[in-house]
Formats: sequence, C-alpha cells, structure tokens
Amino acid sequence: MIKQLREDIACVFERDPAARNTFEVVTTYPGLHAIIHYRIAHWLWCKGFKWLARWLSTMSRWFTGIEIHPGATIGRRFFIDHGMGVVIGETAEIGDDCTLYHGVTLGGTSWNKGKRHPTLGNSVVVGAGAKVLGPITIGDHARVGSNAVVTKEVPEGVTVIGIPGRIVRKSSTQDEDRRREIAAKIGFDAYGMTDDMPDPIARSISNLMDHMHAVDRKIESMCTALHKLGDHSCDDALPELEQEAFVSLSEREAKAAAGDDVPLSTKVD
Repeated sequence: MIKQLREDIACVFERDPAARNTFEVVTTYPGLHAIIHYRIAHWLWCKGFKWLARWLSTMSRWFTGIEIHPGATIGRRFFIDHGMGVVIGETAEIGDDCTLYHGVTLGGTSWNKGKRHPTLGNSVVVGAGAKVLGPITIGDHARVGSNAVVTKEVPEGVTVIGIPGRIVRKSSTQDEDRRREIAAKIGFDAYGMTDDMPDPIARSISNLMDHMHAVDRKIESMCTALHKLGDHSCDDALPELEQEAFVSLSEREAKAAAGDDVPLSTKVD
C-alpha cells in the first residue's frame, strides 16, 4: 500500500506541471484522495466487507466529486486530473499508467449482471467529458478525445474522437521519431503537434516533415554516388539556416516577457 501511494504521488508530478511539492499534492489533489480511498475500499471489497467498502466510496464521492466503485480493478500509477464528475463502474478494469480527466465516465450499457464496463489497457489517456461505455477494450497507449463517446473496441496506439467515436489516422512511432529529428534539425518547435490531430495545418506540417526526410535521403544517396566517382563537392557542410520562422514560440515569448528584441534572423545548425 505504501509503495502504491508513493507511485501515485510520483505520477502526479510526471503528468501535471502545476504540481509543486509533495505536501501540496497530498493535501489538495482530489484525484489522489479518490484513488487512496478506492484502494482501501477495494481491499475491503475483496475481503468481503461489501457494505463498508461502498460506504467508504460514497464518502469519497462526497469529498472529491469522483465516484469509483470498490469492485473496479485499477492498476498502478493511476492519475485523475481535476476529477470532478469522474465515474468508474463496478466491472471496469484499468491498466497501469492510465490518466483520466474530469467528467469521464467508464460506464455500462446493460442492466445485466457480469462484465458490463470497459477495460482500459496500459498508458491510456481519456480526455475531459469522454464516455467509454460497455464491456469493450481500449488498447494500450490509445487516446480518447474530449467529449468522445466510445462504444466499440479501440486498437492499440490510436486516437478516438467524436460522437460516435471514430479512429483518426494512426502514425507509427518511427514516423513520429523521424519528424521530431527533422524538427530538431531545423530548430522548429513542434510542441502540441501530432499526426493524429485532425487539424489540417498540423497534417500539412507532418507531410512537409516527411517530404524533407525523403529529400535528405535522396541527397545523401546522390552524394554517396558522387563520392565513389571521385567528386568530393558534397563533403562540405550545408549552409546554416537563417530564418526568423525557426525561432521557437517559447523562445519568442520568453524574450518578449523579458523586454528583449527578437532578432530578425537566428542561426540554426
């Protein structure tokens, strides 16, 4: 229990940049309070003290605004951010390293006994106001967008948005890593941009990153061929980029807040 508590506290610092110190987290985070109450209530539930477990979960709902049935199964490093209005049903199963935001419901679609609530894999994130309903499985590393309503199985690593929930195009981890490398190379700040987003601008930038990677590969191939023929013109380093557009947004804001002028051109290696 103590080890789990330490992990639950540590994951708050990992996923909430507003967390400042352990005392603040322990005393002011209702999501942490709710998971502590749940772990005690779940232990009571498993030991056969059903009424006492339900009473404790009801008290927890009054104090935190978060309702977790003591019969639910929740893994390690579970984090509820903000938390008000979160409902987790009796037969819900949640893997390790999952995150829920306020207004999330892991509910059922039937009054029949047995498994009637969702199963979340590891490292699943469910956005604010989303409803995941029925005995369905949400695959590892999946993302459920805010206010989505999901009633069907969700495979691993995808993002689900809308009502009813639909899967947006999945990009491989290799593609994402390559784009981050290209962005770092040109000094572009790609904060908050993913290929899963339906934003056409984000999608265009992702396609541009892919095109730049393809061009780099062709240039490298041509330079290798020329080098074998005795031409060493490609041995020289590429010229440095000097474009104001490559100054990251965070750097601009920091300089503006300090009263410094942002230079018209910034060299990027």
